[in-house]
Amino acid sequence: MSEGTDDAESRLGRIERLLETGEREAAPAWRRATRGEPRWAVTAVILVAVALQLMLPHRLALQPFWLLPALELALLAGLTAANPRRVEPRTRWLRLLGLALICLVSLANGWSAARLVVGLVDGTEGTDAGPLLLTGGGIWLTNVIVFALWYWEWDRGGPMARACGHQQFADFLFVQMQSPEVAPPDWEPRFLDYLYLSFTNSTAFSPTDVMPLSRWAKMLMMLQSSVSLVTVVLVVARAVNILH
Repeated sequence: MSEGTDDAESRLGRIERLLETGEREAAPAWRRATRGEPRWAVTAVILVAVALQLMLPHRLALQPFWLLPALELALLAGLTAANPRRVEPRTRWLRLLGLALICLVSLANGWSAARLVVGLVDGTEGTDAGPLLLTGGGIWLTNVIVFALWYWEWDRGGPMARACGHQQFADFLFVQMQSPEVAPPDWEPRFLDYLYLSFTNSTAFSPTDVMPLSRWAKMLMMLQSSVSLVTVVLVVARAVNILH
């Protein structure tokens, strides 16, 4: 009797394991544990942001103007040395290092944007249309990169948490999540997807094909649209006034 019971329990356990395996295989890639995404894209974009900061007029940067870009490059070098090929979950300090890097990029660009806006309002900035448009364009593009980094770092706990499949509920709803038949079975959002989200939000001043689901995502997109709108309106209006 006990042997029959043990056999039945063993068969039941095997069935349950098979069902669990089937469920894991049927789940989309963005909901299950996968390999970390390649690091090259986010590294290249951060280098572009640092270059844009160094190209801005030094009077708009925190002094000394080279300090924040140097710290950003040091943090980026540390992250790349720890995870040279892929953004993979290893230690908690890597995520803290990544957040510190994004905070520095945000601080540098936010300071430059604020100085530019104050200068435009006071009439101390924007005496020549060409340099003004280049400066405003650099700040605007860096702003796109900054918010792309925040979206990428916070969606479902960040890239390392997404690789582990820890959080099942997304903060951003991509088209491939709604219509999985239009994407490969191993599709999951990567940094370039968040960069596209940030760019379209900065140009359309509203969501396009990617919908924010959580409250923090909605508030962050609203903040980005506001910053982009103020920057574009003031810079373009001043440039048009100079040309006239």
